[in-house]
Amino acid sequence: MTALPPEPTPPELTALLARIAREDAAALRTLYDLTATKLFGVAIRILVKREWAEEVLQDAFINIWRYAGDYRENIAAPLTWMSTIVRNRALDFLRRQKNERAASAVRADAGDIAGPAMALAESGDTLEEWLPGDEADPADSALLSEAARQLALCMKRLDANQRQAVALAYLRDQSHAEIAQTLAVPLGTVKSWVRRGLEKLKLCMEGQ
Repeated sequence: MTALPPEPTPPELTALLARIAREDAAALRTLYDLTATKLFGVAIRILVKREWAEEVLQDAFINIWRYAGDYRENIAAPLTWMSTIVRNRALDFLRRQKNERAASAVRADAGDIAGPAMALAESGDTLEEWLPGDEADPADSALLSEAARQLALCMKRLDANQRQAVALAYLRDQSHAEIAQTLAVPLGTVKSWVRRGLEKLKLCMEGQ
């Protein structure tokens, strides 16, 4: 029966972190070999799913590489410090998963405006004609279905940035990345505009 390797001592781990702080890649590989199993256990207890835990563990070691110089042995044992990094990355991962599920729900809600948006697009309206301005063209509005007219009215109630982002997404069928490029804003800003715009549209379409 093969004996298990001895547990690394705090001084050994502290020395490795000091070397990593000097950008010693070999020290990082050694640290990984000595601690990955235990740190993976921290991640899997929080995340349950193995693939998530593996992703978080890799992310945690990237952070250990970046912040090894911040480690202070008089504040925490090295394994405790690393476990805290893994725990924080795992909790961040869970928050991202929750936000992505919420975004998926918003995209599902966007189905409520899909039909009216199609009617609005088929009416001949363009972004340049109706998004930037404050007045709708009565002749164009007459061509729209009741639902599409309601959508056009609700779109007018959005903030200008939200209105443009939603219109580009659902009338021009642009991806978030394409919208970010079109409007010259960060991707995260576009996602926020679309999400909030859809939430407002849904409430407006429901008469709230």
